[in-house]
Amino acid sequence: MSQRIVTGYDSRGQSIILDQLSPPTTTVFRHIRQFEISRVWTTSASPEIPRNVRDPAADLPSILPEIGGTVLLKVMFPPDAIMAADAAAPEALAEQATNLPGLAERFEPDAPGMHTTDSVDYGILLDGELWLEVDGGEGRCVKPGDIVVQNGTRHAWRNRTDRPATMVFVLIGPGASERRFVDERSSHGSCECLIRCGIKAG
Repeated sequence: MSQRIVTGYDSRGQSIILDQLSPPTTTVFRHIRQFEISRVWTTSASPEIPRNVRDPAADLPSILPEIGGTVLLKVMFPPDAIMAADAAAPEALAEQATNLPGLAERFEPDAPGMHTTDSVDYGILLDGELWLEVDGGEGRCVKPGDIVVQNGTRHAWRNRTDRPATMVFVLIGPGASERRFVDERSSHGSCECLIRCGIKAG
């Protein structure tokens, strides 16, 4: 498991590394092999430099950021073949609905893997290989070190290889008007399609 190194201040105003914080909250899915998601950090719409640092991502009500907020995620995507094999189990559906709140309902039941989120996402691939797919079947292969800026567009993530791929995402919440626009486009999603159609974290 990766370290999460967080800085802060002590009672004298000296900068320190906060060893007392636990590792980030990580879900290793039981019913979808090789799928993991870590909720690393989050900030509010009006972030402040904290004096008493706690773990703001331990109890996120939604994987998606609030208006003007941010969420930092680390996701390990299983190969598409594993997703297809594990997709039908009711336990897998329930597991994703529980562990990906706010995201599960964004997936489209009639367009496998496609979804739209009300966020601007910065994604950096750490390991493996993914494909980013957008409208019309257009896609781009993403390799380690590549950076994706996903501007609230309709898209899907594909892992066409036989090994997992790991990506870090910074999700940034838009203004209220942009959120309403995206909500209208994604209102026909369903939790059930999350497993059947694919996985996304950014």
